[in-house]
Amino acid sequence: MSKVTAAQVRELRDATDAPMMDCKKALDETGGDVKAAIDFLRKRGMSKAAKKAGREMSEGRVASYIHFNGKVGSMVEMQCETDFCANNDDFTQVLNQICMHVAANDPVPVAVSSDDIPADLIEGERKIYLAQAAESGKPEAIREKMVQGRIDKFKKEHALLEQPYMGDGEETIGQMVTALVAKLGENISVKRFARFKIGS
Repeated sequence: MSKVTAAQVRELRDATDAPMMDCKKALDETGGDVKAAIDFLRKRGMSKAAKKAGREMSEGRVASYIHFNGKVGSMVEMQCETDFCANNDDFTQVLNQICMHVAANDPVPVAVSSDDIPADLIEGERKIYLAQAAESGKPEAIREKMVQGRIDKFKKEHALLEQPYMGDGEETIGQMVTALVAKLGENISVKRFARFKIGS
């Protein structure tokens, strides 16, 4: 196994903001491969986040964003366990990024998670997809799969946590929150959001 250098540790820390000891361990585990070490830290962060998911959250912040034209805006509530975390610069930065995303992203999110999307909205989409599938002339079993595939895609595209940040990032909003949990060591979640647009 190759020896991990201080330069590699520094590079990984700059890329992830993870603690130095975690960076060293990740590089040791991946034989000095920085890209693999980033994946290692991300998976570890997801594991840490899952362990913290049940902990009570009684603190947090509400942030808002108004687009420069004054015609679109958003508010987001993000919860955490302590006011120390709520006042942390990283917490505030991620919350502000989510506010901008809610205001600017296309498609517009309709719920925090796919499970929260209103049933009547899903049913309306299902009817449209069923009508489209019926026109395809394909067997019923295949039509059902087509409809379910489109429903799954609709949920993924319209659930805030599953959307890629600002529509073009590789990291989803959910992954951003998970990384924040790993970094700050507290349970953190997006509780709710609202989007406002003139004329709608």
